[in-house]
Formats: sequence, structure tokens, C-alpha cells
Amino acid sequence: MATNGYDVIVLGTGGMGSAAASALARRGQRVLGLDRFGPGHDRGSSHGGSRIYRQSYFEDPAYVPLLLRAWELWHQLAADSGRDVFLPTGGLYVGRPDGTTFGGSLRAARQWRLEHEVLGPPDVARRFPTLRLAEDELALHEERAGIARPEQTVLAHLELAAAAGAELHSHEEVLDWDAGPAGVRVRTSRASYTAGALVVAPGAWAPEVLADLGLPLTVERQVMHWLTPTGGTARYEPARHPVYICGDGPDQVYGFPAIDGPDGGVKISFFRAGAPCTPETIDRTVHPDEVARLRARVARTFPDLVGPPLDARTCMYTTTPDEHFVLARHPEHEAVVVACGFSGHGFKFVPVVGEVLADLVVDGRTDHPIALFDPSRLGAPLPVAADRAP
Repeated sequence: MATNGYDVIVLGTGGMGSAAASALARRGQRVLGLDRFGPGHDRGSSHGGSRIYRQSYFEDPAYVPLLLRAWELWHQLAADSGRDVFLPTGGLYVGRPDGTTFGGSLRAARQWRLEHEVLGPPDVARRFPTLRLAEDELALHEERAGIARPEQTVLAHLELAAAAGAELHSHEEVLDWDAGPAGVRVRTSRASYTAGALVVAPGAWAPEVLADLGLPLTVERQVMHWLTPTGGTARYEPARHPVYICGDGPDQVYGFPAIDGPDGGVKISFFRAGAPCTPETIDRTVHPDEVARLRARVARTFPDLVGPPLDARTCMYTTTPDEHFVLARHPEHEAVVVACGFSGHGFKFVPVVGEVLADLVVDGRTDHPIALFDPSRLGAPLPVAADRAP
């Protein structure tokens, strides 16, 4: 069966794809969204209850203009959807002065003249008594940081997309797609669809769905942990406790205030401690040695966050060698736009990435600065195949 008449097909309606579907539908495009799972599922990278939003961006100051726009769009999404998608809390980034976490955050804050404070160990102990900095560490504090709720965000964007006329299909696996002068064709487990344009936002399935691009992507298994403070969660409530990233290298951890009530514990995890996997082979069991390693690290910086572990869940990062995104028009097909390789730090950008993808589809360009995300930087060969099968 062939189904025609769409302006745009969005392949993958997780964080980035749902935002693209919403932005496109609200611009009057006839949108079809396809996903192999249900809305707000926990099989990919857009789950776990919370993600950090921050502006003093140690990864590269070039991200800051996108983050400033995302700040506006997070608040707009909350107002438009009525959902609990974003909570401002402030942010704290801790490390040695010459390290990436503190030093890179300070560089970005100074370059873009972002409001911030530099705090020493006594300042942090006084203002945030849950934390203990080492003598050679400093912290950068910024007010414009907070928590994005991934499942609520996906649902909000899908609801707004549907309200604007988008057709959304869950539990429908894409088998292959191709593009030509007349547009694009997508074949799924149920039907074949055609449209004028295609947005490919496949998350951890990118190595298969976009195999023809030859992108050097690595899918990594990551573990999210929830621990119990020995003195209860009161000192970790959002009004008193910021989001945070502490340390550099393998010991770097990130975490949140207690946003799910006294029984929800406190979420804290290693930033990058993942082993390669695929969506089909990922081990979704969290093992005792993984919990023990995380708790040993946490005890050095959060001395009262040593109560019983409450929960642990897996997710996946899809990472490029330089840990920057892939966000561009397909190098061979003008009607195809690609969004992948968000490398474990992409969710804070979800609403602005949706805006960028809609720009690229509707206008063929965007005013947002995305040169950093051109896939040609990765040395990927030009595509050679006409069909792409996941």
C-alpha cells in the first residue's frame, strides 16, 4: 500500500524528531511522524526523568547562541503545552581551574558575557552544604540552568504536533528509505509513504539508518542512578540545590536536585562511563559493581548521599569522535535533513534543534549557527547507496 500527500516525513519521534514534527506542523506542513516504539518510550535516549540545561557550555562556546534560544523555547513549550517540561534551578560546575568542567565553563561565560559567579570551597560549603569541594577545586555558578523533563517534553511536542495536524504513527518500524528528484519514499512494516522531504532523527539507530553516510558513530550504554541521602531529601530540594557537573575525565559526574519527592531519591550518574553497544545488544541490567563504583565516587563530593540505592536504569548515547552533533542537510539529497550523534549532551537543545530542522526543510537554510555540526568534518565518504535499511 502506498500513501501519498505529505510535505514531510519525520523518521524517529523521540526528543529531536518530536520537536521537528511540532515545529513543522505549526508552520503549516503536512507531517507524518514514524516511530518503532510508543510516545515517550524508554528504549532509546529520551527518558530517565531529567536532563540538565545549562548555558556556560564547556564543550564549546559556539553552542551558546543555540542555548540562549533554547532557554526561550523551553519556557514557550511549557506555556504552550501546559506540561511540566522545564524547571529552573541554577547550575554548578566544579573542577580544577585548568580542567574542562570549570575552565571551559568559565571561558564560555566570559566570552558570551553570561552572568556567573566563581566560588571557592568555603563558598560552596556555605551556600550548598551538600557538596564538598577539594582544596584545589573551584565552582562556576549560573542562575540560568535547570532541568528538562525528557518524557514530558516528547509528549508535549507530539501533542502540539497532532493539534497542528500532524499524523503520528507509533509502533511502526521503518524498513528503508530513498530520495530522488521527485521527493522521498519511506517503507515501513505497514505501508509505503511518499513526501516532499524527510527528517531523519533516529537516535541510537543512526549507524544503521544512516549507514550510507559512513559516519563514525559509537553507541554507548550509560547508567542512570538514584541514591538516598542519609539526612533525607530536604537539602536537595530544587529551591536549595542546583543541577551540577563535578570533576573531569572518567570521574566526572552529573546530577540533579530531588525533584520526585522524598521517595524519589536523588539522581546522580557518571557523565561518560559507557561501553559500546547497539540498541539490540544493550545490557539493560545494572550490575552491583556499577552501583558500587558510582557510590564510591559520589561519597567524595556528596558525603551524605550514601544511603541505600533506590533505582538504576540504562540509556544510550550516540557519540561522534569529537562529541559534537551531526545536524545538516544530507550531502547527497537536498530533500533530506539529518539529526544524530548528539553525544550525550543534546537534550537541552531539543526545542531549538526542532526549529533548526524546520528551517532546513522549509527554507533550505537556517540563521542558527550550525557550521560546527557539518558531517563533512568527520571525514565521512559521500553516500554510494540508493536505499537505506535499518
